[in-house]
Amino acid sequence: MEISTFSAFKSRNYRLYFTGQSISLIGTWMQKTAVSWVIYSHTHSQFMLGLTLFASLFPSFIFSFLGGVVSDRYDRYKVLLTTQIASMIQALLLTAVIIFQDFAVWEIIALSALLGLINAFDVPARQSLVYEMVEDKKDLPNALALNSSMVNLSRLIGPGIAGLALEQFGEKVCFGLNALSFIAVIGSLMLMKLPIYIAKSRTKNIIGELKEGFVYIRQTPSIAFILVMLALVSLLVLPFSTLIPVYAKDIFKGTASTFGVIDSVIGLGAFVGAIFLASLKAGRNLKMILATNTLIFGLGLVLFSHSTYYPVALVFAAMSGFGMMSQITISNTLIQTTVDPNMRGRVISFYAMAFFGMQPLGGLLIGLLSEQIGTPNTVMIQGIITLFIGALLFRFIYLKKEKLLKAQKEAAPPETPIASTISPLLSLSKTPPGKVINPR
Repeated sequence: MEISTFSAFKSRNYRLYFTGQSISLIGTWMQKTAVSWVIYSHTHSQFMLGLTLFASLFPSFIFSFLGGVVSDRYDRYKVLLTTQIASMIQALLLTAVIIFQDFAVWEIIALSALLGLINAFDVPARQSLVYEMVEDKKDLPNALALNSSMVNLSRLIGPGIAGLALEQFGEKVCFGLNALSFIAVIGSLMLMKLPIYIAKSRTKNIIGELKEGFVYIRQTPSIAFILVMLALVSLLVLPFSTLIPVYAKDIFKGTASTFGVIDSVIGLGAFVGAIFLASLKAGRNLKMILATNTLIFGLGLVLFSHSTYYPVALVFAAMSGFGMMSQITISNTLIQTTVDPNMRGRVISFYAMAFFGMQPLGGLLIGLLSEQIGTPNTVMIQGIITLFIGALLFRFIYLKKEKLLKAQKEAAPPETPIASTISPLLSLSKTPPGKVINPR
């Protein structure tokens, strides 16, 4: 049996991208972990955790539409290279702030907002360019699943290293290592050999192309439904991760290492889920898998929410990570494999808006709710909402199947009545032997 888990690695450009991005993402998760820990350690406020998430992601919500148009209008390779260099500069500035200021909460939030602005242009270009990196387009779903395994493996490794670094060396080391990690991804991009970019003539301005992308999504119900479901999960559920420092510090009475372990275990569950998706054979019903894993995600959150025994809580955290991964990976795969190539950047910008844009609003909402009813009750409610969204996905799949069967039935030619076929045979069988039937 042919092993297809790593089939996308046949493409040299994708191998380079995967290697460089893997190193860079470990640094990114180290920085994210350090930011959350520093903010909560200085403020002891769940709302400030939500505000930090809001600052880091809301600019992506505002400018991702423009980022998608830029990705479709200009050379995606150059756009991605530019955003990676800009991200490296942001990491260096953040490191400088931490080194030269003892208490820098608002400076960290401002620089997080700058990173969110950069990501508004980075995500559409990066996701769209993956399509061009993969030589055999049949390997595209595998490449997207491997991307998720890369993200979640870095989430497994990064927070764990960050937790140890925070305790042993301080937060400045986490930020400094993240800045250095961008050398790997920038170097990998410069080693790629992509087809020469040929600029296309444009008859519409940026606003016109933006409207064109919106109309395309509205006229493609399958893509529109996926985006709406992802937006709901991002708004109401995914911000649960902002409350992990509360579990580490207040519920489990732990340290920065405890926070890093919980975040890493969530990443472990997500990594296992990503490898599971990468190993799927072509033709599997991804929508059914998405609905099933959404229920697993919800159940994991409900069970994790009120767990007070640390080892058991880690099991439920991993379970949540496994289910959570599908929201990102399968949604992206379904979109990338069905979207018109000319609309790829713009549609992915809507995907980025649904994923990154809703989380900051949800972060503020979840932060406020947690201060009112407590963190465990908030996470439990998020789990119940996830179960409801999973049920909606199953309902959508069922209705679509019913509609397809009805359309096939209406398109089928009318069947010949059985009686008209059998009656001549019966009359022949009743003819006496030797009797000739008059053909007239």
